[in-house]
Amino acid sequence: MGMVGGGLTSFIGPVHRKAAGIDGEIELVCGAFSVVPGESKQTGEALYLNPNRVYETYQEMFEIEKTLPPDQRIDFVSVVTPNHVHFGPSKLALESGFHVLVEKPIAFSLDEAKTLQKVVSKTGLILGLTHTYTGYPLVKEARNMVKTGKLGKIRKVYVEYPQGWLSTLLEGTGNMQASWRTDPKQSGMGGAIGDIGTHAANLAEYITGSNITEICAMLNAVVKGRKLDDDASMLIKFDNGATGVLIATQVAAGDENNLNIRVYGEKGGLEWKQEDPNTMIVKWLDRPKEIVRAGQKYLSDDAKAFTRTPAGHPEGYLEAFANIYRAFGKAVRDYKPGKKINAAKYDFPDVEDGVRGMNFVQTAVKSAQSTRKWTKLK
Repeated sequence: MGMVGGGLTSFIGPVHRKAAGIDGEIELVCGAFSVVPGESKQTGEALYLNPNRVYETYQEMFEIEKTLPPDQRIDFVSVVTPNHVHFGPSKLALESGFHVLVEKPIAFSLDEAKTLQKVVSKTGLILGLTHTYTGYPLVKEARNMVKTGKLGKIRKVYVEYPQGWLSTLLEGTGNMQASWRTDPKQSGMGGAIGDIGTHAANLAEYITGSNITEICAMLNAVVKGRKLDDDASMLIKFDNGATGVLIATQVAAGDENNLNIRVYGEKGGLEWKQEDPNTMIVKWLDRPKEIVRAGQKYLSDDAKAFTRTPAGHPEGYLEAFANIYRAFGKAVRDYKPGKKINAAKYDFPDVEDGVRGMNFVQTAVKSAQSTRKWTKLK
């Protein structure tokens, strides 16, 4: 693996490196870690990399790496930069013959996302996307319950992602994470809706197996002086006829990372919370509720395939992240030129999910600005 971004001051870069290394199947061998002069070299030293494979730019990295013998050069690149620097390295990596695993959202705009989709189609290479929360074992179990009809036809979906860390004008204090995430030149047209709303939408679509087709959205910048939305609420419609509510806010003071979802069918419903990821509540129309726990023998094969620890041993964020890396890594190892890899078989988010995510953000912003009640996803 090579890495673009993820320097010493990065939040998400170290998360990716830890997740990629959990199974011992992926080795970080090179990187262009920062645009800050000297920081890429310092990061390489801190990670004990060969100094000859620590680069100042991603362009230099791809140009040199593709000349190395096949048993030495990278197989794929992990792109962990701010949103506005997702497209450039991802596109060039694919064009240079390398697979890509990129942070979400896939790009800065829907047009960029569609361009990447075309490059993936043209090259036949693999592009994966780190929608982390789909990696949890009980999310796999929830999806299986819907897919096998245990809940009956799905009718209602409620998905919430409240955070409180942007309840003040944190970007005005020099906080780097707040600064780029609230800057339309770096983050794109969506603030909270792009940063965490895409996770909520993706989770709802993943568990239900249905796509969001229409949105009726309200987006606000609650904190005075903020340039992008920090609070979003919307009604949503799915292609299977279900309806729901999606909330994504970063001004819910006191909340940390409280992503949670409830899905209801004709026969029953389920409830899962990211902050308590090893527990799922299943509710039945005609019998008592059930508490489903991770690591148990009664879980589906879908959940067991992504379970790492025995029952009662907590699995969390890093393990869910690692599940995406492991699934993506299996696809990369199985790849053969001219053979199209089906991401659904390996169960990791791909370029199609990335395009849907950017379409969701663009449609939510359009809906919030419109006087019409509902706005269709194109």
